[in-house]
Amino acid sequence: MGGIVSDNYDDLGAGAKVVDFLWHLCLPMICYMIGEFAVMTQLMKNSLMDELNKEYVRTALVKGLSYRRAVWKHAFRNALIPMVTGSADLFTIMFAGSMFVERVFDIDGMGLLFYTSTVSRDYNVLMGLVVLTSVLTMLGRLFADILYVVFDPRIRFS
Repeated sequence: MGGIVSDNYDDLGAGAKVVDFLWHLCLPMICYMIGEFAVMTQLMKNSLMDELNKEYVRTALVKGLSYRRAVWKHAFRNALIPMVTGSADLFTIMFAGSMFVERVFDIDGMGLLFYTSTVSRDYNVLMGLVVLTSVLTMLGRLFADILYVVFDPRIRFS
């Protein structure tokens, strides 16, 4: 399993193996998520600030809606649309970032396979990984298209 388990992993019981695996998985997962979390947080903040300054939010407030309800019922839903656009490449970003995280933490995974295949010039494995990355990109875009329908009532697939 590489670097995500303790040296005495084979001597542990079943419950202790799960706890050990999850304990060693925390830091790589934080490395995966922290960069994307920062980008998505900034995107959400900017998008929500733009939506709060629009006329329909002011109109809702003037009609007597509370500020909290105006934000959650009107602005928040429209602010999620750029987030959906940003999440389309999430699968691909996770794959591209995994090469560095797996190299640092010595995790046997697809990112490390991509790195070792590149260094050893194993073109067959590289082509397979490029195809897999392309499929993940298409799945991410499909997922984003489905989320567009959920968050934006103006979009319909018919």
